[in-house]
Amino acid sequence: QVRLVESGGGLVQPGGSLRLSCAASGNIFSINTRGWYRQAPGKERELVARITSSGSTNYADSVKGRFTISRDTAKNWVSLQMDSLKPEDTAVYYCNFARSLPPSEYWGQGTQVTVSS
Repeated sequence: QVRLVESGGGLVQPGGSLRLSCAASGNIFSINTRGWYRQAPGKERELVARITSSGSTNYADSVKGRFTISRDTAKNWVSLQMDSLKPEDTAVYYCNFARSLPPSEYWGQGTQVTVSS
């Protein structure tokens, strides 16, 4: 089992920055990908950014050039640096760890990000 705890959400003005962090505990052996998803009111949960065990990253088009995902060398932390925030980035952000064998994934409890003046 893997437990994920997010931190770093809050209220920020448009153009501002926030850094989200996710700490993992438990059996993170063979976790393949670590990522961040978000869900805005009335919308489906969507991928924001993901990083693989080899360090490859991919981002949603809407956040490319503004958000940066990173992880520590022990791979039990994953962070999301969010710059140039826009009101449309307002959502609950969830940390996700996933492994392919056996297929499984784990979610954090979510952290609210609100971008508003």
